[in-house]
Amino acid sequence: MRLHVPIQLRWSDLDAYGHVNNASVLKLLEEARVFAFWVDGGLDDPNASEWPTAVIDMSLETRTKLVISRQEIEYLDQMPYLRRPIDVEMWIGHLGGASLDVYYEIKSPFEERGADGEVAPQTVYVKAATTLVLIDAETDRPRRMVPHERQAWEPYLEPPLTFRRRS
Repeated sequence: MRLHVPIQLRWSDLDAYGHVNNASVLKLLEEARVFAFWVDGGLDDPNASEWPTAVIDMSLETRTKLVISRQEIEYLDQMPYLRRPIDVEMWIGHLGGASLDVYYEIKSPFEERGADGEVAPQTVYVKAATTLVLIDAETDRPRRMVPHERQAWEPYLEPPLTFRRRS
């Protein structure tokens, strides 16, 4: 199963060439990741998030930091400014002891209509992967995933993306 996180582009995401800048793509991935994985009201608040994957407390009192240890991005098409939110499709390609690999495809909005009025297939602009490590905030050392985190994320476990590689 995959998550679909709608993210609104900002005019400032564009570069001089009129498409979304590569540095802005990193911010879009971050925004989708925070939306999908972090609870904004504390883990005890049953109304904190409607997302079943949001199990990391992002309050100042958090006991867990979620840090990036690796990222890979492949640009497939130029992403223009779009008024409708883009679709950041996400899934987990690997759950380790203290880490997880999140995969993304940044796509055009659902149900974009072509010039003929027909529903156009979604354009995939970007493929990406992020390795996240769970860090104990007190010791600043990696910590093992706890059962409720693994249970929340396992339904989104799918095969990882493959990237083109040039030698």
